[in-house]
Amino acid sequence: MARILAIIPAYNEENQIAKVIAATIQHLKDVVVVDDASTDNTAKLAELAGAITLKLPVNLGYGAALEAGYRYAIRNNFDAVVQLDADGQHDPASIKNLLDPVLKGNADVAIGSRFLDESNSYKPGIARMAGIKYLSWLTKLFTGENMTDPTSGYQALSSKALRFILLTEFPDDYPDADVIISIKRAGLRVVEVPVGMKEREGGKGMHSGLMPLYYMFKMTLSMLLALLRKTPKINELI
Repeated sequence: MARILAIIPAYNEENQIAKVIAATIQHLKDVVVVDDASTDNTAKLAELAGAITLKLPVNLGYGAALEAGYRYAIRNNFDAVVQLDADGQHDPASIKNLLDPVLKGNADVAIGSRFLDESNSYKPGIARMAGIKYLSWLTKLFTGENMTDPTSGYQALSSKALRFILLTEFPDDYPDADVIISIKRAGLRVVEVPVGMKEREGGKGMHSGLMPLYYMFKMTLSMLLALLRKTPKINELI
């Protein structure tokens, strides 16, 4: 039977982390929380909730926290991972659907799309929706892949995809559409799967304030660099 790990990067999520872990454990028994040097009780509450907790010594960013989780998964011989956010937006009830194409060997990466599930109550604001559509257009332009939700962090990845990511450049802050480009160019298979998403229940998101403007500029540049960068094929690395 395949060994699956849930990876939850977290930074100052003491209000939500225990509930997210409890809901996740109903679907996957192995859960690791990567605490990105939180200044609150996130790490302690994660441990009490039953998750393995990796504590980063300094705040390194969302991407770096994910990478730490990937390394843990590979070193402990997990066959696949599901990554979900600590703020309660990603519905763990969708884990099975997200994992299905990866475990069946039909995809190396499955990206959860909030726009393919008509039952979703969560809809992004106008500015956020415009940004998603813009990045969807760039992703189609650069890869030929129709992606409705390229910024989604709710994903399932095979161990092959993890090894590729760990052998190449991976953003410390926002690994989104730029990583999709690198994965596709390496010859890995990417699909989208409908998943449930909800409104953030509290705290401060990483795209609050003026961050969306910076994010759009940075992601456009990162996607262009990913397109220009020499990307080895997966069979050259693994």
